[in-house]
Amino acid sequence: MKKSQDHKRMMLFSGSSYPALTDRIAEELGISAGKVTRTKFKNGEIYVKFEESVRGADVFVVQTCCEPVSDNIIELLIMIDALKRASAGMINAVIPHYGYARQDKKAEGREPITAKLFADLLSVAGIDRAILIDLHSATIQGFFDIPVDHITAIPIIAKYFSEKKIKDGVVVSPDVGGVKRASIFAKRLHLPLAILDKRRPAPNVAEIEHIVGDVDGKEAILFDDMIDTGGTLFKAVDMLLRHNAKKVYIGATHPIFSGDIIDEFEESEVEEVVVANTIPIKKESSKIKVLSIAPLLAKTIKKVYHCKSVSELFKGENLV
Repeated sequence: MKKSQDHKRMMLFSGSSYPALTDRIAEELGISAGKVTRTKFKNGEIYVKFEESVRGADVFVVQTCCEPVSDNIIELLIMIDALKRASAGMINAVIPHYGYARQDKKAEGREPITAKLFADLLSVAGIDRAILIDLHSATIQGFFDIPVDHITAIPIIAKYFSEKKIKDGVVVSPDVGGVKRASIFAKRLHLPLAILDKRRPAPNVAEIEHIVGDVDGKEAILFDDMIDTGGTLFKAVDMLLRHNAKKVYIGATHPIFSGDIIDEFEESEVEEVVVANTIPIKKESSKIKVLSIAPLLAKTIKKVYHCKSVSELFKGENLV
């Protein structure tokens, strides 16, 4: 029997990866995050228990895939399993940063497609819907046999840059694979687009050979979906400055920030790094500006809960 809207009940829970983000989302929704007990056995096994009834509720579990990525994924799967066995009405996984997204295809023989494996694990665990932000590749949506709401932080980041009123600017895609993403960003800012020709001889190793487009005398905004070690971006910044770019900014959704990259930003010639808070940042930096996606996620959750169109949030933007 279809559940009456009058008897619907929303519940929001946080995994251990980023409870502060869940609290911000709860604040935007005007509710409190539910209570969860979680512990680890001495051998590292994870134990989770929900401290309130979820029977029949529309449950939203927020868990981002930051370090330790695999532990956070396992915890999310365990939480989903617990909700399923506790008779939750609908289980929605809200994953601001989708783990293993870069392993979305076989580039060589005998490689895994781990992004697909993660999608399968979520489905087997029992989710009814996934809410994801700026996937590394939009085709990952096709790895799921359940509804996926793929939303984007591009409008949030573009709004920040538009307020800087950059007049002689150019948006730069760090590689050919990111051209569509950078093109959408450039259109929102009414700026031209340039493309870097990047090759990857090995994982986390990038070589940039050419620039397609004009950056001479312009304020360049390098735009990508994620920043990990920064190897690509620092080489890109150097190349742009060698080609007489006036200033170089960086924009990205996911601040993975592995290793000493935050210190490297401080010492670099980058003007500013603008990111969304899909992942908690280890330490503050004068060069890093963090924009909140909590309002966007809260609006998306409301739309899903009330069975309304999520695409209305980006109507006319051709973003997702």
